[in-house]
Amino acid sequence: MAVTIFGDKSLDLSRPQIMGILNVTPDSFFDGGSFSNLDDALFQTQKMLSEGASIIDVGGESTRPGASAVSLEEEMNRVIPVVAAIKSRFDVVVSLDTSSAQIMTEGAKQGAGLINDVRALTRDGALDAAIATGLPVCLMHMQGNPESMQANPNYSAVYNEVLSFLLERAKACQALGMKSEQILLDPGIGFGKTLEHNLELLNNLDQILSHGFEVLIGASRKSMIGQVLNAEVQDRVFGTLGAHAAAFAKGASIFRVHDVKPHYDMLELMYRIKREK
Repeated sequence: MAVTIFGDKSLDLSRPQIMGILNVTPDSFFDGGSFSNLDDALFQTQKMLSEGASIIDVGGESTRPGASAVSLEEEMNRVIPVVAAIKSRFDVVVSLDTSSAQIMTEGAKQGAGLINDVRALTRDGALDAAIATGLPVCLMHMQGNPESMQANPNYSAVYNEVLSFLLERAKACQALGMKSEQILLDPGIGFGKTLEHNLELLNNLDQILSHGFEVLIGASRKSMIGQVLNAEVQDRVFGTLGAHAAAFAKGASIFRVHDVKPHYDMLELMYRIKREK
């Protein structure tokens, strides 16, 4: 049993865990504006928990392709009250979807159990802040920044470059005392990648796992699914399930999703088949 401590809770990562997406932003690509109100955010949290989520990922900065930057004050005002409210009402791991050191510090004080950073702790102060919280981190790869990352993604060897970056960031965390079991890696599907890049990364997730880190994957309703299936964002749930089923088969353990119930059903059945009990 691969148990990881997430603040005041622990999760067994030898079985699939579902991270429900809670965007408290007005401009996220799928659910922008839907949960900006605290009551709506809490209702959605309760719904996702009832459907099988074990982690709620709270984000106050849209990182969709073309998204504009948000001020620290605005991100703080969006995220921290929601984190505090969730932890006061629900027994769940709350993840901070942030790159900002101050959000990491304050979110940890409010009971967050995971730092999920699309910039892999490269912003000023982020690495030190994350280490100081003592929380696990998810390090993601992104080429460029949200404003321009999909303009012309280019790699000489996408898998090698993504893996090299992630391992370098993991090493930076370990050099400051973080244990390997506290580090999750995310190849960053759709973050500065073409369709072909995304497919190659998904097909080689097992090689990332071979380096001793758990893998988080988030392909939920992304454009790669639309490209393969010629489907608009509202029609991508089945394609998302296919991508995440493939990722589970390759060894991924945490799945960041918009649609919790279908993922719980799919992953629970796949897990039970794998264990034959």
